[in-house]
Amino acid sequence: MSQFTILVVEDEEAIRSMLVMVLRQYDFNVLEAGDVMQAQSLLEDGLPDLILLDWMLPSINGDEWTRRLKSNESYRDIPIILVTAKGEETDKIRGLDLGADDYITKPFSPKELISRIKAVLRRSGKIHDLTQIKFRDIILDTEQHRVSIADKQIEVSPTEFRLLSFFLTHPDKVYNRTQLLDQVWGRSVYIEERTVDVHIRRLRKILANYEREEWLQTVRGFGYRFSEKVGS
Repeated sequence: MSQFTILVVEDEEAIRSMLVMVLRQYDFNVLEAGDVMQAQSLLEDGLPDLILLDWMLPSINGDEWTRRLKSNESYRDIPIILVTAKGEETDKIRGLDLGADDYITKPFSPKELISRIKAVLRRSGKIHDLTQIKFRDIILDTEQHRVSIADKQIEVSPTEFRLLSFFLTHPDKVYNRTQLLDQVWGRSVYIEERTVDVHIRRLRKILANYEREEWLQTVRGFGYRFSEKVGS
């Protein structure tokens, strides 16, 4: 399973299904919404790594939602690619001025779409390579499913790998047990919430061998956070 989640916001079901199919073929996790209200509800459950956002939507257009997201401290760091039939230079400039990270004009090929997504993910600063996730001296190889800390390879279970990968790509944000279950295990799998605590303890024990256990923090009454800012 890919460690990168794309939220697709498109009101035309046929186009949305096509986008979802293409993204899944390239091993992205995909969330989908037909309008801004549905998309906003999904954001409350957890933040995606990128939003693929149609310009023309019912009720609230994509350009207006882009402006709102980029002015909100909780969402401003989510990269946004606007998808639209508008091809005029003034439209592109408007979208970018509102805070969109890129702009793709219909019709486009799947290869162009994936190329633009990869470029935006690299520019986000969190992902140095789509096969490598890095946080300080912790490196995850997503193709080989290997983890190294301070240049030393360590052994982790598949679940611990996915959990660490999620934390490393979403640092400094607090997630409760339900959100972690949805993001790491998937909504279709029934697992008790305390299972999260078990894997957190195991992962923290591994990090303790390299004096990194304080980065995996318990936020009492809320959940867990991965951050090098100890005590914040």
